[in-house]
Amino acid sequence: MGGGSVLLNLLGAIALLLWSTRLVKTGVTRAFGEELRGWLMQATSNRLKAISLGAGVALIMQSSTAALLLLTSFAGRGMIALVPALAVALGADIGSTFVVQALSFDLKAFVPVLFILGVGGFLLSGNATIRQVGRILIGLALMILSLGMIVQASGSLRGDPTLVLVLSRLANEAVLAIVIGAGLTWLLHSSVAMVLLIVSLVGAGLIPLSLGVTFLLGANLGAGLIPLGLGWREPMAARRILVGNIAFRAIGVLIALLMLPLVQQDVAQLPLAPERAIAAGHTLFNLALALLFLPLLGPAARLLEQHLPDRPDESQAASRPVHLDDSLIETPHLALGAASREVIRLAERVEVMLRETILTFQDIDDRRRTMIHSLDDEVDSLQEAIKLYLTRLTRQVTTDEDQKQAVNLILFTTNLEHVGDIICKNLLELAAKKQRYGLAFSEAGWSELTEFHARIVKQMKLALTLFMTRDVMMARDLVAEKDNIRALEKVATERHLARLRDGTPASIETSSLHLDILRDLKRINAHITSLAHPILEASGEIRQSRLRTQKA
Repeated sequence: MGGGSVLLNLLGAIALLLWSTRLVKTGVTRAFGEELRGWLMQATSNRLKAISLGAGVALIMQSSTAALLLLTSFAGRGMIALVPALAVALGADIGSTFVVQALSFDLKAFVPVLFILGVGGFLLSGNATIRQVGRILIGLALMILSLGMIVQASGSLRGDPTLVLVLSRLANEAVLAIVIGAGLTWLLHSSVAMVLLIVSLVGAGLIPLSLGVTFLLGANLGAGLIPLGLGWREPMAARRILVGNIAFRAIGVLIALLMLPLVQQDVAQLPLAPERAIAAGHTLFNLALALLFLPLLGPAARLLEQHLPDRPDESQAASRPVHLDDSLIETPHLALGAASREVIRLAERVEVMLRETILTFQDIDDRRRTMIHSLDDEVDSLQEAIKLYLTRLTRQVTTDEDQKQAVNLILFTTNLEHVGDIICKNLLELAAKKQRYGLAFSEAGWSELTEFHARIVKQMKLALTLFMTRDVMMARDLVAEKDNIRALEKVATERHLARLRDGTPASIETSSLHLDILRDLKRINAHITSLAHPILEASGEIRQSRLRTQKA
């Protein structure tokens, strides 16, 4: 096989590895994103719990970067303190190494089973979660295949004299090898993919184990650069976590570099095959970072707060649009894309408001309510900016399709703003009333409310995914669930009335609160579901009117 053909196959295998990694991460986020957010929100001042939660989330998402970005979205809104957030970040780095550990085994025998289960679940099931699990299984199968392709493609390069000369030079230039490893990791935007690539190259004998260890240090450094670049525009509270994460990694890499011969020797002495030794070394490095910095998180947090103070205008910046570029107005399709990205920013704020609202009914102070009110101010400002931008754009639009898309965006943002109003003017007031009078729901009543709220949050998550994909099947699921929620609200109301008839004291005290919460959540769901209507109308999947036609 010629050199060009080998390189083409190797690049194709790397591309497949990147795509399959993204496929798995997307499937996990869509299927279990809400549960993972809930896990991260449980991080408290208990550092061991925080580090365990971080490891678990990164393991499930197969990406420390994804876990960190999820974490920073909470930190940017003041929902998690810096010390536990840094502990979660250390745990996320450990969790992603377990993915590499698992995939460093020879798993080719599982590929047919993964494909059969994955394709079957994705194509045959009407359940959105099962479809995403199918996507995850397909992604895992493709990851295993891509690793085998890398080993096969790189095997023929083993004796290439030019490559041998380059690698022998790199073996003696540790700093350069670390920089190359970090740069490639940033370029691939996946530390898991980069470490798996190193594992494959070492396993194929293309690079020696000692050089693989040096590249591994660079991959760990690059893994800190990825979320730092993606989250640099976040508020300072979020940025401190990312800076702390890259600082921990840089210090760890520097220490390992100063002791490089000893580190390479220790990894080589592990009773494992070379490729497995690289995976084990990756885990050991991140465990060592956690052991080193876990006791120092307090001083580290103080240093970060001292050198990265909050900016006075940060709250105003959060409510300003980021993507609405006036220069794009003359190019409608680009302007619509910019407006869509801004709508996603707005929708993410509304999702946080909705998700956090139920917790205000258990709070003993008003801090969370204050945070949600500040988010509503941002939502109002962004909605107004998006509406004005799209209104100006409609004067430039020349096609019916673009005109319709602009109007649909305005309608969606208006509905999102209504959701924010219901949360702030209704639900938060109910929470304040409950707190003010010291009321408590019955155990059964609270369970019904939280279950009903969880269904609405799931609808919100599905609506955001639908906004990005415009998938007709997903739109049908959104509308179908609206009917289920209407029925669930009726059942919950009947159960509450039954408790009133039975004389349950807690139900009697909180009756108006209970019924008002159910009503407001159902109204929120109606606004969320409205996103599906234009998609279903365009595909002929929905009637214009639900009224029967009168007979003549």
